[in-house]
Amino acid sequence: MKLLSIVVVAWAVIGSAYGQTTVNGVLATPGALVFEENFDKLDFTVWQHEKTMSGGGNWEFQVYDNSRSNSFTKDSILHIKPTLTEDRYGAGFVNTGTLDLNGGSPADECTNPSFFGCQRGGGNTINPAMAARIRTVNSFSFKYGRVEVNAKMPTGDWLWPAIWMLPRHNAYGTWPASGEIDLVESRGNLRLMQNGVNIGVEQAGQTLHWGPYWPYNGYGTTAWTKSSTPGYNSAFHRYQLEWTPEVHQHLLSLDYLKFSIDDVETGRIAPGAGGFWELGVSSGAFSGDIENPWRFASKMAPFDEEFYLIINLAVGGTNGFFPDDAVNEGGAPKPWTSSSGNALGDFWNGRSGWYPTWQAAGEDAAIQVDYVRVWAL
Repeated sequence: MKLLSIVVVAWAVIGSAYGQTTVNGVLATPGALVFEENFDKLDFTVWQHEKTMSGGGNWEFQVYDNSRSNSFTKDSILHIKPTLTEDRYGAGFVNTGTLDLNGGSPADECTNPSFFGCQRGGGNTINPAMAARIRTVNSFSFKYGRVEVNAKMPTGDWLWPAIWMLPRHNAYGTWPASGEIDLVESRGNLRLMQNGVNIGVEQAGQTLHWGPYWPYNGYGTTAWTKSSTPGYNSAFHRYQLEWTPEVHQHLLSLDYLKFSIDDVETGRIAPGAGGFWELGVSSGAFSGDIENPWRFASKMAPFDEEFYLIINLAVGGTNGFFPDDAVNEGGAPKPWTSSSGNALGDFWNGRSGWYPTWQAAGEDAAIQVDYVRVWAL
C-alpha cells in the first residue's frame, strides 16, 4: 500500500506539470501540437518582419528589412540570407548615403528606433549588410511546452544566426528582467579558433538570459555549447527545448528548462526554492542588495510568462560574440575590434576578406529552417 501511495503521489505531481501550457493566453490541450510551421510559403499572417538598423543592442552590422533577396522559402525551406547594402542602394551608399526605414503603411513601419535604428546618414557609416529577422509577436506566443526546430546553420565569415524567444509582455521589466530563451546561436566562420576550440560552424550555443536590469545578467550559469564535426552548417539538426512550470513538490525535480540537440541533452536548469534570483545571487551574477523583480512570482520567473518565436541572421557586432582574440584560420583576420569607435566602417573596409566567403557559400550563406513545432505539456 505504501508503494502504491508513492506511485499515486508521483503521478499526481507529474500531472501538475502538465495541462499548464497557454497559447495566446488560452489554456492548451495537454500533448497537443499547438504550432507547426513547415514553410510551404512565407506566411505573413504568422511572421512579421522587423525593419531596423538598431543592431540588436549589440551594434551589429546588418539592416533588417522585408525583402525576398534576404528572406524567402524554397522547396519548403525558409532561407534568411545576407546581402550587401550597396547591392540595393548603389556604390558608395554605405559611406555617403542616407537610409530611412520609416514607411507609409503599417507593414513598412520601422520596428525599432533604438540606437538610431530608423534613420542614418549625414556622413555616418550605414550598416553595410542586409538580412532579415522574423517573429511571431503578433500571431503566436506560449508559456511552457516542448519546442523543436529543424535547421541548418549558415556558412560565411562573421555571420551570426539565431533561433530564439522573447517575452510577449515584459512582465518583469526591460531586458533582461523578463528573460530571453536562445534555442540556438552559431557563427558562420569555418575555423574560428579560440583556446584550441573551433567556435565557428562546429559550435552551437543554447542560453537563457535573465537578471534584474542591465548590465546584471545571469546567463553565465545558464549557457551551454555543443561541438559537432562536421559543423552545424553541413546538415540539418533538431534544436530542442523542454520548458515546464513550477511544481510544488520537493521530492521530484520536475520544474526546469532543458535544452537538447538531436535528442541529446546539452544543459538544463532547475532552480531551487529561491528561483532564478537565488541562483543569480549565489553565482555572483548580481548582488542581493538589488531589488528582486520576481519576488511576487513563481520560482520559474522570469520564465513563467508567454514568449514568442524569432528567427534571424545577424552580422558581426561589438558585444564580443566574435572575440577579438579568436583566430580566423584559413581566412582573413577579424577586421574590427569590439572597442572600435567605427566598427561598421572597419568591417566594411575589410570586405575583401569576408565577402568572398559569402559568395562561395551561395545559398548556404543562409540560415535554413525546415520546420518549427511546439507542443503543449
